[in-house]
Amino acid sequence: MLRVKIENEQEHTVQFNNAKLLNGEIDKIPFEWDIIEVKKGSFHILKNNQSYTVEIVKADYIEKSFVIAVNGSKYHLSVKDKFDALLQQLGFDNSNAKKVNELKAPMPGMIIAILVNEGSEVKKGDSLLVLEAMKMENILKATADGIVKKIHTQQGVAVEKKQVLLSFA
Repeated sequence: MLRVKIENEQEHTVQFNNAKLLNGEIDKIPFEWDIIEVKKGSFHILKNNQSYTVEIVKADYIEKSFVIAVNGSKYHLSVKDKFDALLQQLGFDNSNAKKVNELKAPMPGMIIAILVNEGSEVKKGDSLLVLEAMKMENILKATADGIVKKIHTQQGVAVEKKQVLLSFA
């Protein structure tokens, strides 16, 4: 069973009856459709004698968020499955996660580049530092959006595992 939220407002329960995704229930109302993948990420759907063209515009499989276009109109979807519901029930979902205020060294090594400055605004996934460990360069990235409050290290300095490298506001 999936819980699909559309535009952060309407939430629907979707249950497919088989792996081919040809029928199931939406909010406990049975449905059946014909679906053909026309090209990668683009589908043609026939449902209740109506034709729909559906395209996956953007997909973030980690966050389970998608932008789809249905007959040219775009919709933002977020999806939760039974495992997300279980994590939420156990208190391990992202809504209970604390904001990350520090970046710590994941292993001992040498800082070979600092890619940000104090006061820099960073987005999730932005490269922050390059840490050389065991003759390999590791790019440390932002795990969330934020502003670099303080840089606690310098280029060319050896660091230990779990040593604080950056603080965020």
